[in-house]
Amino acid sequence: MPLQLLVLLVFVTVTAGIVGIAMLVVGRSQSRRGKTIENRLSEVGSSTPAGTESALLAEPEVSSNVDRAARRVVKGSKFERWFEQTGVKMSLGFSLIMAVALGVTAAIASYSFSHMGWVSPLGFLAGFALVPMMLNYKRGKRLYKFEEHFPEALDLLSRAIRAGHAFSAGMKMVADELGEPVGPEFRKAFDEQNYGLPLKESFNNLCERIPLLDVRFFATAVLIQRETGGNLSEILDNLANVVRERFKIRRQIRVHTAHGRFTGYVLMALPAFLAIALSFINPEHMNLLFEEKIGHMMIVACLVMQAIGFIWIKQVIKIEV
Repeated sequence: MPLQLLVLLVFVTVTAGIVGIAMLVVGRSQSRRGKTIENRLSEVGSSTPAGTESALLAEPEVSSNVDRAARRVVKGSKFERWFEQTGVKMSLGFSLIMAVALGVTAAIASYSFSHMGWVSPLGFLAGFALVPMMLNYKRGKRLYKFEEHFPEALDLLSRAIRAGHAFSAGMKMVADELGEPVGPEFRKAFDEQNYGLPLKESFNNLCERIPLLDVRFFATAVLIQRETGGNLSEILDNLANVVRERFKIRRQIRVHTAHGRFTGYVLMALPAFLAIALSFINPEHMNLLFEEKIGHMMIVACLVMQAIGFIWIKQVIKIEV
């Protein structure tokens, strides 16, 4: 690797590390400040639940100009809602800085490995995409965990109503008893109702924060019961059973499609593994791909065919429940 590229790589890595540490320190200080406010609110009045102040803020507090600029750009968009659904603690500005730092590092590494200028933009895009991919994985994992524990929330709410509590009191019990992510989401819905927001709008906000079919079933069932009447506890019990059965079927489908998913991962990783292995075993043979024009065309064709094959396998094993 040339000395200039090595110096630039070290500079980018050190800069990203310093910025990350600084934003982490600022985020922790704000977290301590938020906990202090919650403790003071809980001391002032027992009727104010812990976490109300942070849950009812219209906009999260930002700690840097990057955060403010990023939130102004994505304010009110689907991307902002998508980022909130991930449930990560890091800010939007920090995520953007990490994505750019990874993209620059990947671009330098790809150019140093291939010595071709057109590879650097591809490396930058690949490195930049790592952070969104990680956030999308965290979002899917959080929604999966919510769906897994959602029947417990329905059972607890049904038992509270059957015991004579009001629906809002049952919502508060779910918020207090269950953990992340079910408890905090029900806490937000309860706080919105407690501070005057109509039940329909509160449930619409819940469905936007948690875009799951089961949550829409829950909101629709409760709103219809409020207008037409009926045994709400029985409705919630039936809904909890339906959610459990759907979740059980989804787990069975994942077991039956595990072979196809594993095949897709192997087929995607095999060319890259062989390329790295042949670079050490026979570097002269591999250099032809990077030095000859037909080799460049073969690399591009390989990437396109790999992407098409992976998408094809994903569609084959995809079963909607």
